[in-house]
Amino acid sequence: MRGYPVPLGFVFRSRAKEEKAPAVDKTPLTDSKQPRDPQAPKGRPTPKRSEAQTQRRSVANTSMTRKDATKRQREERRVQLEKQRQALASGDERYLPARDKGPVRKFARDYIDARFNVAEFFLPMAVIILVLSMVRVASLQNIALLLWLVVIVLIVLDSVLSAFRLRKRLNERFPDQNKRGAIAYALMRSLQMRRLRLPKPQVKRGERP
Repeated sequence: MRGYPVPLGFVFRSRAKEEKAPAVDKTPLTDSKQPRDPQAPKGRPTPKRSEAQTQRRSVANTSMTRKDATKRQREERRVQLEKQRQALASGDERYLPARDKGPVRKFARDYIDARFNVAEFFLPMAVIILVLSMVRVASLQNIALLLWLVVIVLIVLDSVLSAFRLRKRLNERFPDQNKRGAIAYALMRSLQMRRLRLPKPQVKRGERP
């Protein structure tokens, strides 16, 4: 049997439709409204837009925040040190270092500053004794050695007497407050020359604190 002839136009139209048919995308569908974060690692799910913005904002602000915090701390420390320096000169209790704060420490300072202490003259006496010991005269060297012993004994006796009297005064004035370290604090202050003491003396010689 003979088949019916097929029109040529029908064949060309069929081929044209096949060529123009779009290819089917077999990739899984994703949310077109959610763009991929360029910072997200490949092979991992893309974070939500709010989470990505929060991460980028935190990363962008971390270095600036740390830099600003360091600068602010440095400035606050400089201001605090300047206040402490002024307080050491004026005796302002608000900005004194921790070792100098409190009524107990203030009383100990005033007690030492109000009296003559043998230990505060140790440096000038040490210079005199050193000069005498360098002179090549046997009698002067013996005198220098004797002066060394006298100065040391006087300093020890005066320090013991000052500690005993100061402890008694502190117990009378501040019976319920912590007085730990106040005696040693006062004795260390007595070893310094009056004009070099910090905080600066707030009482005169002979004035009762």
